[in-house]
Amino acid sequence: MKALIIADDDAVSSLINPCDVDLLISLGDLSDITILKIAKTVNASKIYAVKGNHDSGEVFSQPIVDLHRVVKISGGTAFGGFCGCWKYKPKGFHLFEQKDVFSAITHMSGVDIFIAHNSPRGVHERDQHTHIGFDAFKEYITTFQPQLFLHGHQHVNSLSKIGRTEILGVFGFKFIDL
Repeated sequence: MKALIIADDDAVSSLINPCDVDLLISLGDLSDITILKIAKTVNASKIYAVKGNHDSGEVFSQPIVDLHRVVKISGGTAFGGFCGCWKYKPKGFHLFEQKDVFSAITHMSGVDIFIAHNSPRGVHERDQHTHIGFDAFKEYITTFQPQLFLHGHQHVNSLSKIGRTEILGVFGFKFIDL
C-alpha cells in the first residue's frame, strides 16, 4: 500500500506532483482545504487524519476520516490515532495534560500503525515547553508494539525506534510503502 504522509505545513500542497497513492495520512496542523487538494493531486482513495494544536475544533470535511481515539481497518492493516499535543497554553483546541492522554487511550486496542500529531515523550522533541511528547504514547508502544508510529508537531523528518516499533517524524511530506 503506497501512502503519502503530510504534516504541519500548508505550503506542501504546491510541492507535491500528481501521482497515485492508496492512502493519504495527515498528522495535523493542516487545513481541510490543503488535505483535500493534496488528496486530489495524488488520487488518494482514502484519507486518514488527526488534528494538530493549530487546527480548529471543527470536524473534518468529508471524505477525511478522523482517527482520534478510533481504530479503522484498511487492507488488513489496523490504523488508530490521537490528535493534539501537550497543553502548553491555557486556551486552544487539541491540547492535553499528560494524565488526560493516559485516560484517553487506556481502552484503545493495539494497532499496526498509530498516527498522532505529537511524538512519544523523549522522541524527536525540539524543546521542553511546546514540543514535549506524551508519556502515554511510550507506554502504548511498549504494550502494543505497533509496527509504525507516525507523528508531526516536532518539525523534524526523523526515524527512531522503541523496541520493534519504528517512529517516523514527518514535517512537510513523505511517501512510504506500508
